[in-house]
Amino acid sequence: MAGTGSSRYEGFSTQERAAMKAHALDQKKAARRGSAAEKAAEAERDVLAKIAEMQGSDRVMAERVHAVVTAHAPALAPKLWYGMPAYASDGKVVCFFQSAEKFKARYATLGFSDLAKLDEGPMWAAGFALTEVTPEVEARIAELVKRAV
Repeated sequence: MAGTGSSRYEGFSTQERAAMKAHALDQKKAARRGSAAEKAAEAERDVLAKIAEMQGSDRVMAERVHAVVTAHAPALAPKLWYGMPAYASDGKVVCFFQSAEKFKARYATLGFSDLAKLDEGPMWAAGFALTEVTPEVEARIAELVKRAV
């Protein structure tokens, strides 16, 4: 690593390791499921269970994000992604909700992958900080997920 010589790579944080373990468990669980309909139903149950585990405002925001995404982008299928609620097209994540608590951040994040069709010229936002989901924020999320698919 280049630098002053005093900086060292410390490896992944505890939260990053936990997210990777959650992703591996999600993948194993998904591989054991039966029909496509069973997989979709169980994946949504998993997402709702993960949201129910969240605390306070993270849970409230995740519930609202889930409601908006499923209502305005029904082509996106709920699934867990690195232990986070996510929404996928053909199994590939398009957007996700990351709670503030998960990485001890001061805000939750609504993120979009490179599959989201949010392109606006040579630069555009792919992540949005959330501190509250108001009716205005819900409208913006609805607009974004509709464009994303």
